[in-house]
Amino acid sequence: MDREIDNFDICIVGASIAGNYLCYLLSNTNLNIIVIEEHEQVGFPLQCAGIVSQKLSKLIDLPKEIVLNRVNIARIVAPGGRFIKLSGKEKPYIIDRTALDFFFYNKVRKRKNIQIYLGEKFKSYKRIKEKNQKLLLIQTSKQTFKVKVLVGCDGPLSPIAKSLNVKNKNLFATQIRISTNFDENEAVMYFNPRWKELFGWIVPEGNSIFRIGMACSYDLAKNFRFFLKKNKIDINDKIDQQGGLIPYGIMNKIAFNNILLLGDSGCQVKATTGGGIINLLTAAHYAADCIRTCIKTNNFSKKIIKKHYEKPCQLTIGKELKIHYLIRVILERLDNKGFKKLFEIIKSNKIGKIINIYGDMDFPKSFIFKFIKNPTVIFFLVRFILKNPDIFVELFRIVTK
Repeated sequence: MDREIDNFDICIVGASIAGNYLCYLLSNTNLNIIVIEEHEQVGFPLQCAGIVSQKLSKLIDLPKEIVLNRVNIARIVAPGGRFIKLSGKEKPYIIDRTALDFFFYNKVRKRKNIQIYLGEKFKSYKRIKEKNQKLLLIQTSKQTFKVKVLVGCDGPLSPIAKSLNVKNKNLFATQIRISTNFDENEAVMYFNPRWKELFGWIVPEGNSIFRIGMACSYDLAKNFRFFLKKNKIDINDKIDQQGGLIPYGIMNKIAFNNILLLGDSGCQVKATTGGGIINLLTAAHYAADCIRTCIKTNNFSKKIIKKHYEKPCQLTIGKELKIHYLIRVILERLDNKGFKKLFEIIKSNKIGKIINIYGDMDFPKSFIFKFIKNPTVIFFLVRFILKNPDIFVELFRIVTK
């Protein structure tokens, strides 16, 4: 039976890192916030390889226990087995993603102005007008209530995004955790036409435990079996297994009347790696500022949300996400010969130096601009484009979107 209809300022759908962090940023206000999470437990099911740049510790007060390992080397393996090793200043963290979700959940769950409901599914919203104010009537699996702002942090298959005709292209992903004896100082990415949209990965969690996974658009189970066999891994030795979806592309529209999309629902995910934590944490700050502005001015229109949320995101993470996707579009079309040539270019001392100085796993713009100034790189790209003339259409679509 539905409870009596209540009024809230903000409804956040989704209690993973995106929803919990935004809730935390707004927790020191007098706003009444309700958080709806369809799963019974925060942080489950786990759907993340957990490799994050050092920027994480600059954005949040990162507890030491959340960091399980650090890696110094990224080994990139071409379809034929040829590889290069890259190292730079990043030395990314391998984190306990579930613990990160819980970290901010625990910070907000006892606040008097915040109500969190686990095991409760968002069903729909309806636009209503009350005392000359436009509100949303929210229906969940257990209750009905009214809000001024709805924030969709509800993942790649976001019902909220779908209701706004925003659709993600999603990749299927799977990952096992296993105890084995790979190098704990390097993360490995395996490229292959079988799983061209992303890659297979081996990420060292620490204490001889590795996260081994893959993401692609089709035949995931078959491709993953092939990947494990090639690396002499017996799936029966797994500690556990996770699976999920990864949004793939560039950032979608994220501002609407009374509604914001944040995180996977808005495709704020890097197409090169499938990671999105730094992007969504950055976007959450813009979202929090935008919501405060909306409340202060009593204006929840698409125009003001776009001005204070979507546009700042477009000018920062949005531009970087486009570059990630441009890189991915090129990588998708590289065959073994193309990877071989690219590796030869990167292995040159000058390119290696550029990577060490300017390499950035989140914001690659500075590195790419330096990279494409190299005459050898320019020649490689010209030959590549002439060989793949159809890529012009895709590149034009990405740049102008």
